[in-house]
Amino acid sequence: MTDRALAVVRAGALTTVQDLGRTGYAHLGVPRSGALDPAALRLVNRLVGNPETAAVLETTVDGCALRPRCAVSAAVGGAPCPVRVDGRPAAWGTTLRLAAGSVLEVGAAVRGLRSYVAWAGGIDVEPVLGSRSTDLLSGLGPAPLADEAVLPLGPDTGTPARGPVDAPPWPGPPDELVLRIRLGPRDDWFTPTALRTLATRAYRVSPASNRIGLRLEGPALDRALPGEPASEGMVLGAVQVPPDGRPVVFLADHPTTGGYPVVGVVREADLGAVAQAAPGTPVRFTPVR
Repeated sequence: MTDRALAVVRAGALTTVQDLGRTGYAHLGVPRSGALDPAALRLVNRLVGNPETAAVLETTVDGCALRPRCAVSAAVGGAPCPVRVDGRPAAWGTTLRLAAGSVLEVGAAVRGLRSYVAWAGGIDVEPVLGSRSTDLLSGLGPAPLADEAVLPLGPDTGTPARGPVDAPPWPGPPDELVLRIRLGPRDDWFTPTALRTLATRAYRVSPASNRIGLRLEGPALDRALPGEPASEGMVLGAVQVPPDGRPVVFLADHPTTGGYPVVGVVREADLGAVAQAAPGTPVRFTPVR
């Protein structure tokens, strides 16, 4: 007997359930969360006939392996990676039809960091505040995948995409991240030299980066004022500068308040590329109005 569910054969280093996130709760201290690469999430959902809001799996670096308990369509996108079904090579970036009991193996990312795996019907875990996303900071949503866990699937009501035209475009991970930044609200906490440094010098992605923030290595930003400002609200893309002077770009699981000054805010449209930027990737900030 089969049912609409997935069994986790190999969870991988960090595989989480993600959708487009939970918005409208920052005043309660709840971050947005959601896929770090929302364009990749939308594309794999389209490939299996899901609405773009359906929950998928976001893998980190080394993929995962799953066994559906029912016949189901699936698609793997985001960071390119080897894909196998029952040990045989399968296509990345297109619709796969899996038999009940088969094993879908999502391999390690060849380029980039995060792959996305959509299933027809979506991952049907219980929503929390309107989203099924795992939030690593607050602990809301389902726990990261563990071996032998079972995930329910929703009803398959869509029509999978067909044909080569439906293969998701993949620009590849960036050789250099260029992040457009609007200065403020606390850029007056930094010296003119520091602001020139931010706009002209290169940084690199730190291995300490995660879903909470993109941590950067590079020149420190000198303060013009002593101490720290009062804690205030933080938004997606805020560039907070802790006492060591190295900027941190807040990502999906960021805290909703913080006490270090925010020198600027990165445009949300630029943050998808951050999801695929490996440690060591050069980063430059471009101030915009």
